[in-house]
Amino acid sequence: MFQKGQSGNPAGPAKGTRHKITMLAEKLLEDDRDAIVRAVIAAAKGGDPTAMRLCVERLVPLRKGRPVVFDLPPVKTASDIAGAVGALATAMAAGELTTDEASAAASVIEMHRRAIETTEIEVRLQRLEERQP
Repeated sequence: MFQKGQSGNPAGPAKGTRHKITMLAEKLLEDDRDAIVRAVIAAAKGGDPTAMRLCVERLVPLRKGRPVVFDLPPVKTASDIAGAVGALATAMAAGELTTDEASAAASVIEMHRRAIETTEIEVRLQRLEERQP
């Protein structure tokens, strides 16, 4: 017997389980897919703004970002990271980059820093191992 306020399946449905209504809707759309696509295209050609938007969104998806160009000093060692982050902050303050763009660039700089750090650790470890008798 279930207790009040306690789900009969606390874990919820199994991962990947699909709702029956969703599966039915997909089946109906699949059966008439070609007719629906033709109707939307005809409506778009007829000037329907919603149909036009649907067609354009499928043909030319929105970009999730844009190429940005700003001055960034070379980053070859861990000590170069501070200069790169400073240049990033300067570009953001000047309005050359949005905060989201600066954040994405900072993530790339951080990834580069970790790669440099890993390489430096590997070199130091190799030197220590070579010194061992």
